[in-house]
Amino acid sequence: MQRTQTGLRIERNMLKVLKGLAEYLDMSLGDLVEGIVLHAFEGKAPFGPETLAKIGQLKEVYGLTLTAADAHRLEEK
Repeated sequence: MQRTQTGLRIERNMLKVLKGLAEYLDMSLGDLVEGIVLHAFEGKAPFGPETLAKIGQLKEVYGLTLTAADAHRLEEK
């Protein structure tokens, strides 16, 4: 396996939630994103109830109000 560094544009509050979740799970942000993507590629949910509850808390703390319905509709301001 070979990894590469990438520049990725992502919504600010979403990034804060992801970083907080990675910290909570004691893993790197890259490892978290890779895990989410690999689960999605197989149509599997990446998180169980406990982690989803933590994500809900982090979303509230960081003001993330986006949902799956907002996917592919985000526009740069």
